[in-house]
Amino acid sequence: MKPRSHLFRLALACGLPLGVCQTPAVAPDSTTLIQQHLAKSQEYMRAHRPDLAVPELDAVVKLNPSDMDSQANLGVLLYFGHQYVQAVPHLRTALQVKPDLYKIQALLGLAEMHSNDEENARIDLSSALPHLKGERVQREVGDALVQSYMASKEIDKAASTVAVLLDSDPTNTGLLLSSYRFYSELANNAMITLALAAPGSAELHQAMAQELARHGDDDAAMANYRQAIKLNPKLPGLYYEFGSLLYNSVDEKLQAEAAAQFEAALAINPNDEKAELMLGEDAARHGDMKKASEAESRAVELQPNDSDACTEFAKTLIAMHQPDKARPLLEHALAIDSMNETAHYRLSTLDRQQGKTDEAKEELAKYQKYKEMKAKLRTIFRDMRMKLDEKPEDEGGMQK
Repeated sequence: MKPRSHLFRLALACGLPLGVCQTPAVAPDSTTLIQQHLAKSQEYMRAHRPDLAVPELDAVVKLNPSDMDSQANLGVLLYFGHQYVQAVPHLRTALQVKPDLYKIQALLGLAEMHSNDEENARIDLSSALPHLKGERVQREVGDALVQSYMASKEIDKAASTVAVLLDSDPTNTGLLLSSYRFYSELANNAMITLALAAPGSAELHQAMAQELARHGDDDAAMANYRQAIKLNPKLPGLYYEFGSLLYNSVDEKLQAEAAAQFEAALAINPNDEKAELMLGEDAARHGDMKKASEAESRAVELQPNDSDACTEFAKTLIAMHQPDKARPLLEHALAIDSMNETAHYRLSTLDRQQGKTDEAKEELAKYQKYKEMKAKLRTIFRDMRMKLDEKPEDEGGMQK
């Protein structure tokens, strides 16, 4: 095993504290010998000679297998010395005594993976991963799991693993790209499976409508929504999705159909917060502020932590000349979602009306920032859709 100057630091980060081992009770004639080996191992580690420390710790565990500190430390040194097969039994022994040594479990799983024991490696790595937040070893554990799952085409497990990593590093572009790819593939696989399992079902038409709407083909999407309603008028989420598409149409005749869809959604599920909110927005669009207030108030009651619901209700309250009731809703909306540009704009308006000039300027600047950011994102997604639609059929382009 080649000496590695950074091994001592890594061992301290990943295992039990080297150099502070206590000698467990053993036969008197062995105690002195154990202490000598431990002293030498510590001396070698201070000199950055893990290659010489390993035989000393190995001698300790042979004399006293119940010395868990030495078992763990020996396993760590063997792991970082690339002696993975030899490291496994020592790491496993330490973990059996103290199961919450998650960094030790991570190293055990990685050692098992290097030793081609993939079954046990997956168990140990997946168990350790959620407990390693903030630890450098977490990414190595996650990458090993993802590679393993991808090799066996278990995309759902790979996606779940990336989700855990994103919880620790939410702006990591590589992880975000992997997440996008995995969930896109899962969505495509689910659509294909649904088409094969139930080719004429309402569920398939609903899924097709969602995908067509996402790609901007509203007419085809609406046709699929109408067909789905014919096939199964009680399908969850159907009326809300169809109503939202109608509400955002540029055709006023189609817009006029939206309220009926939201009411149909509420007839099936009176606690459909999204349908209640959209019913309120539709009423506000038509100037019925009383109805808008009632619906949006109900939406906030159903889901107090919906930033959009708080914002829309606040907008209605402002229109009804009730700014004191609107302000706490806007502040709560921004506490939930700091990038809610509409809430920043409305709060800026309230600040200006109340003479809070500096606060109004600050909120307006945030409004402009997030508005521009989201406009750029919309442009990116629009360009992505255009490129996707241009792909020939033999390259996997979507065919209607």
